[in-house]
Amino acid sequence: MATKIDFYAVLEVSRTASADELKKAYRKQAMRFHPDRNPGDETAEHKFKEINEAYDVLKDEQKRAAYDRFGHAAFENGGMGGMGGGFGGFGGGGLDDIFEMFGDMMGGRRGGGGRRRTGNDIQVQVEISLSEAYAGVKKPVEIRTRVTCESCHGTGSADSNPSDATCPTCHGAGAVRAQQGFFLVERPCPTCKGSGKVVRNPCQSCKGAGTTEQTRSLDIAIPAGVEDGTRIRLTGEGEAGGSGVQPGDLYVHVAVGVSDIFQRDGANIYCRVPLRMTQAALGTEIEVPVIDGSRAKVKIPAGTQSGENFRLRGKGFSVLRSSARGDMYIQVAVETPHHLSPRQRELLEEFEAEAGETQDQEKANPEHTGFFAKVRDFFEGK
Repeated sequence: MATKIDFYAVLEVSRTASADELKKAYRKQAMRFHPDRNPGDETAEHKFKEINEAYDVLKDEQKRAAYDRFGHAAFENGGMGGMGGGFGGFGGGGLDDIFEMFGDMMGGRRGGGGRRRTGNDIQVQVEISLSEAYAGVKKPVEIRTRVTCESCHGTGSADSNPSDATCPTCHGAGAVRAQQGFFLVERPCPTCKGSGKVVRNPCQSCKGAGTTEQTRSLDIAIPAGVEDGTRIRLTGEGEAGGSGVQPGDLYVHVAVGVSDIFQRDGANIYCRVPLRMTQAALGTEIEVPVIDGSRAKVKIPAGTQSGENFRLRGKGFSVLRSSARGDMYIQVAVETPHHLSPRQRELLEEFEAEAGETQDQEKANPEHTGFFAKVRDFFEGK
């Protein structure tokens, strides 16, 4: 069996990494090795699967604790050695198998291995722009998955009236039991996958599985207000599970791109707008872009300082599962001119001369000196 790489090494984080650090590392690595960005690259596809497997374990506190203690053995057969399997000894089912074991001890037999039989879940990543996250969008995706066999309609049988036989492995129980140290553990039957029955005359197209591999196209509806890193679950859109088995789920991981104009902070949006020094000093009215594609007018009062914010109520992101909406903040940046014409320089020199006279008068009459001027003189040691 191939040796697995350390999950922390896969995500390129330390063993003390926080949940946020794990999430950022996962997004970075997943975007780098995503199959859509590396078409036909089997190495990238394998790496992408490793990244998802590593994050699936490390993002869960219980799984991470088990992995930190026992490594990959926590999720494989034979884990924890002399303890009869520990987490790993329960056939990769981890804590689920432990709960099944205690259920049996309490007389609460859970048929078919104790789990709801479904097809495998699928995970995909969808990249959207900030404006698409604001308005909501439908994104087409193609996924390689298992679908219901068209020849047998999912029965797995070549007969029009399929008949089943009792599974020879579990004798119809749907589960098998194995001794693990001091414990007797029940698992789904590997032959019939927990159904208790097998097909007498298997379908030639799917070899009795009831499913075949195909590429599916889906339109994923991304709701307005979605944040970067959001995971959307589409029930029943995962892999088909064959006869009598419900399909798995599709998990969509949303990656929101960065805008050159807008910055997002929760439900609020920030936009930095340049102002000439004369506009800031005299006051003006400016027109600014809004993320919905429209434009809004903002009145800038005389004496505005660089870094001041002006709020546009209700122009921010909507909040998922809520009627609330954030605001938009216009942050002004007063620009100093780099190149002056002779006339502009003359006017600024006149302005500076008058400003100097005003400052001298304030020093001569301290009782009339403004508060900020007093603070400035204090720090200048005057």
